[in-house]
Amino acid sequence: MESPFNLRKFRPRDLDQVVRINQICLPENYSNVFFMELHERFPETFIVAEMDGRVIGYIMCRIEGGFPGLGFGPFNAGKKGHIISIAVLPEYRHKGIGRALVSEVLHSMLAHHGARSCYLEVRVSNKSAVDLYKKLGFEIERMVRGYYSDGENAYIMSKKL
Repeated sequence: MESPFNLRKFRPRDLDQVVRINQICLPENYSNVFFMELHERFPETFIVAEMDGRVIGYIMCRIEGGFPGLGFGPFNAGKKGHIISIAVLPEYRHKGIGRALVSEVLHSMLAHHGARSCYLEVRVSNKSAVDLYKKLGFEIERMVRGYYSDGENAYIMSKKL
């Protein structure tokens, strides 16, 4: 059966839709400049899900550590991906879109940047997200008290690639 949604790299013309999804789904909102900077620096790890020509979800990441230009090997042992933000519009959740976005970006982090691991922060109360990340092989490393601006705690979760 063909998937009703498709994944592709973010394009600048998607910005308004992505910002709208971020505002609807998450209390942490970013400036348009921040979205565009991540796109310019790490285009392979800024991916959108679309259905019928409409962006319905996104994931944006950055790559941290390592030494640029040295490729794979011992010099990039510390290179890791950081999932900054992921969101899917509420009416499209529980259809495999979040799982597909994370899986795609993990592949891109390894293939395009040689990242050896990936990490993210997630609200302790976001049980469905925590469960999804665990299914994808992420483990809780620790909890950070008061991480979010509203005072909620976050789990730091990571996965080796």
